[in-house]
Amino acid sequence: MSLYLEHFGLREPPFRITPHTDYFFSGADRGPTLAALIHAVTEEEGIVKLTGEVGSGKTMLCRMLLERLPASVDTLYIATPSLSRHDMLGAIADELAIPSADKAPHALLRAVQEALIARHAVGQRVVVLIDEAHAMPAESLEEIRLLSNLETKSTKLLQIVLFAQPELDERLAANAMRPLRERITQHFNLGPLQAGDVADYLEFRLRAAGCRVAGLFDAAAVRRIAKISEGLSRRINILADKALLAAWSRDGQRVDADDVAIAAADARFAPLHRPEPTQRLWWRLAGGALAAILLLLAFTLGTRSAAPDRDVVAVAAIQPPPAPDMAAAPAPAPVQPAQPTFGPLTQKHMEQYATWIASAPRRNYFIQLFATNAGNFSQIEGFLVRASEALDPADLRVYRSSLSGHDRIGVIYGDFPTRETAATAMRALPASILAAQPFPRQVSRLH
Repeated sequence: MSLYLEHFGLREPPFRITPHTDYFFSGADRGPTLAALIHAVTEEEGIVKLTGEVGSGKTMLCRMLLERLPASVDTLYIATPSLSRHDMLGAIADELAIPSADKAPHALLRAVQEALIARHAVGQRVVVLIDEAHAMPAESLEEIRLLSNLETKSTKLLQIVLFAQPELDERLAANAMRPLRERITQHFNLGPLQAGDVADYLEFRLRAAGCRVAGLFDAAAVRRIAKISEGLSRRINILADKALLAAWSRDGQRVDADDVAIAAADARFAPLHRPEPTQRLWWRLAGGALAAILLLLAFTLGTRSAAPDRDVVAVAAIQPPPAPDMAAAPAPAPVQPAQPTFGPLTQKHMEQYATWIASAPRRNYFIQLFATNAGNFSQIEGFLVRASEALDPADLRVYRSSLSGHDRIGVIYGDFPTRETAATAMRALPASILAAQPFPRQVSRLH
């Protein structure tokens, strides 16, 4: 990616697809939408929902919200919405530093409520930001509705913001989702960039990366990018980056429509056409009918004697399994799971964490770089190898947590006096680290 930087007078790549808040484009209603989100979180009540197509910039807005909310708002960020109902509650309890491993769901919910009341008493508002909320199971959406009911006599204790693809609207339209749907007080939609906005977007990103040449993309190139990308910022970034590379390879000083054509051929985007609701219903019915036909056909073929192995498969599919042989040998004793054996880098940074957490001020902040299940030994070690090459290894730390009922490993970085300084340091992280979508957290969350 860095091949063309010097050629075009760029300080850094202008069209990275990882959310980098220095490159937040406030045009095309993005700035007003962010301001409205901040107002909704700090001044209003109820669930807030923001929808947009894949690559429209939802995660960037979520990151901007994390940075711009005042210090009086505690933010809980959930990037894995496919959690079960209990795991969702456990994740929120984990963020609130509530041990949850041995608590029943009702006891855990009560503990969460008490923690929220304690924060409310000192003037702190708590907001949960859930990215990719369209992927949440139905039971987890129901848990969100129940959490939205936590309140004092005069105010809600928990603010919830859902960032999702339009599929969430389809799910909320179901009758069973009416209780949750009616608790959503603010609806925002992040539409694609219009053709005129694309030119402004490209110029903004280029200037932010240090470009001093106006019109680096000629008018024909901009029109073609707008058409092929269908206004989605992620697609615009991919096309613009590839087009710059194509222009550099021919030693061009401007990007033209031919360069964009080469980029589009390499990107191979599928059209963004979304069928109308009636079309989707028709396809569901057609799919169901087709499944029934295939099932009938499979049953018919299975009962024929064309081949002995097919008969065996068909009989096995419709016959109940044989009763267990009571005289069979006893089952072997259950094998005790082996204790995790972490890699050398993981162990080293765990020791650094133990030394640091003993004296780190609870009001300070750090950057959460990465988190995964403790059993993913090679993934943890591999991330630490990459992070140690890009960052100061002395500031990398690894902690282990089971507050949410799962054995988890987290990789964190730095020690900062305020959220603002942590956010500034986060924006300066290398692209390889930003790809993991880090975010600032307070040290008190680790205790």
